[in-house]
Amino acid sequence: MTRASHRAAKGLRQFLDPEQQHGWLEGEYRPPDADERAESIEQRFKYAARFEKLLRRPQAEDLLAILGLYAAACIPVPRRTERHYWSVSCLPSTSDKPLVRVNASWMELFTLYAGGDDLRARFIVHLSDFTADGSCDPEQVDHPLLERCVAAPEDVSCFFPNGADMFGIRVRSAASIRAFLSNAHALRGIRAFNLTHMNRGRNAYQASHSYSVADHMVGEERS
Repeated sequence: MTRASHRAAKGLRQFLDPEQQHGWLEGEYRPPDADERAESIEQRFKYAARFEKLLRRPQAEDLLAILGLYAAACIPVPRRTERHYWSVSCLPSTSDKPLVRVNASWMELFTLYAGGDDLRARFIVHLSDFTADGSCDPEQVDHPLLERCVAAPEDVSCFFPNGADMFGIRVRSAASIRAFLSNAHALRGIRAFNLTHMNRGRNAYQASHSYSVADHMVGEERS
């Protein structure tokens, strides 16, 4: 892609051309990321108190480790695209009371909740990536596949958000969330959905981005 093409491209296409994105989707290509991150000190301090509160939760250690796995496996070039094309909110003030939420464009991608002293997760993906026939028919959801993606079959359930080709997957327990993120089929489905929304343009949730949480996602944990 030429320099002029990069300027004209929208979303993730400014950083990775379609061939590179496909290679990353299939796990065949690991694009080089930026060495340094662009950062707003004002933005960092804005949510510092929320991060300290999050650290006092019994789930904090597992949560931060899982976010690190998620960013490494599910977000292409996370340093280059941080805040502007994806963001993570810390203890966002929404009615479902999440611990953290990852967004891109106008879309929720991944949310972690407290489940007692353990964790619960919600993934939004394309329905067609989890049906037996590749269709958008809710009746074709491949439930045996979903159960194979987690540590225990009872740890997974599903729901149907509004929108074409949209599918919600709930996963219970840190062990099953880790298993889901390491399953090849689930991982490809997560990546496909994330590419769709990172390519739609600038992230609408930049103002709620927590750099302190993101440090753990991109491997820059600070004392």
